[in-house]
Amino acid sequence: MSLHDEVTTPKKNKCEQSQHLINSYNKLKNDFDKHPYSDKSHRVKRLKILKTELLKFKPALINALETDYGHRSDFDSVLADILPTIQHIKYSIENLSKWMKPSRRSSGLLLAPSTIKVQYQPLGVVGIIVPWNFPIFLSLGPIATALAAGNKIMVKLSEFTPNTNQVILNLLKPLSDEITVIEGESEVAQKFSSLKFDHLLFTGSTEVGKHVMRSAAENLTPVTLELGGKSPVIIDDEINIKTAVSRLLIGKTLNAGQICVAPDYVLLPKEKIEEFKKHFIQEFNKAYPQGLEDKNYSSIINVKQFLRLNAYLEDAKDKGANITPVTKQSIDLTKHRLLPQLVTNVSEDMLLMKDEIFGPILPLIGYNNLDEAIDIINKKERPLALYIMSFNNKTQKKVLKQTHSGGVCINDTLMHVSADDAPFGGIGPSGMGQYHGKEGFLTFSKAKTVLTSYRFSPRSSLLNHYKKLMHTALEKLFIN
Repeated sequence: MSLHDEVTTPKKNKCEQSQHLINSYNKLKNDFDKHPYSDKSHRVKRLKILKTELLKFKPALINALETDYGHRSDFDSVLADILPTIQHIKYSIENLSKWMKPSRRSSGLLLAPSTIKVQYQPLGVVGIIVPWNFPIFLSLGPIATALAAGNKIMVKLSEFTPNTNQVILNLLKPLSDEITVIEGESEVAQKFSSLKFDHLLFTGSTEVGKHVMRSAAENLTPVTLELGGKSPVIIDDEINIKTAVSRLLIGKTLNAGQICVAPDYVLLPKEKIEEFKKHFIQEFNKAYPQGLEDKNYSSIINVKQFLRLNAYLEDAKDKGANITPVTKQSIDLTKHRLLPQLVTNVSEDMLLMKDEIFGPILPLIGYNNLDEAIDIINKKERPLALYIMSFNNKTQKKVLKQTHSGGVCINDTLMHVSADDAPFGGIGPSGMGQYHGKEGFLTFSKAKTVLTSYRFSPRSSLLNHYKKLMHTALEKLFIN
């Protein structure tokens, strides 16, 4: 989901850091082994504490994000970090009884008169690695789901949000018996992912995800990888361009486009590119009239990320692209602020067409027909999200059936991520596994099959002493 770097806050030598990790893990593991199945009331109590603490620390979290980013819009922090986390906790509390209830399954004639049910058992100690772009939602959200499933948790926070990290540390103190927070450099992150977790959730870049998965494989630790990729937008030849722009603008401006599911590039009819540019510029300036000084527009997280994005623009320009900023003054290096940049005449050898952009740069690619647009998408790696701007049902169905992606929004962007009652996850290089809602509970649980036989159960005797008869009977019943 983001370019992943790690924290430098703990002033410990490498051996001390490594031992601290191991000791923290062992303590959680030992505590879990003493009480391996917490009941519903215990889990709900923990979730309510988490919600109470989040609301209590809300102002401090907003201020900390402001400091970490240089400027982080209050709107972005509330809409994309705090609000969905609160809703996710509430949803988990409301649905926990249903999720925890064992499900009855059919035993079939072969296993009669035994009964079968599936119990959902906590896994043990879950590891969570958090990125910098939404450090509240992407830490406390998975924590809430793991708590709902009855697990202990170790969470690794990112270096780019040290002030937010400190607030999260304080927020989680009442849950210190369930959750351990870890900070440290990249070497700590590597050691963290090599611990013998019962499940490991990583949110970050595809490249770092490969390293995390490699480390986890040494312990056969199952992983959920929430990565990213190049999420496309298809605009059909019928929809009003102004409508399409209005629907996707929030997706490219929220958090200055530093979102794993932000629209990465737009495919639209060639003859409508200039119209798109005109409406995008108009809509942006209407939404953010103060431009670089607008308080509702967030900064790039730091100079390093700003320079990465600027390098994409320079590379594209050197290779023949045309770049149209939304205002004359659209770049401020000292405050690492970058307003949206519309890029046309792009080619596949440009960095911004190879890498996930993760910022307010938007390539526009013209197509002659819908099949051509679909072909462009399918030649790339499968994205985390795909956006369809079309009110034509046939067009919608065609794109849905002929493309693969982690999720889809039709005539909208980003909003599917906040759907509590639906899974979220990537496919291939954009991720592995899924969480949110019931699927998240299942990810952090072991679905354990339990077959129960009762006092009257002649099956064993028949199988032991009448093999020939049973062989003939079973073939007639189940094979012929």
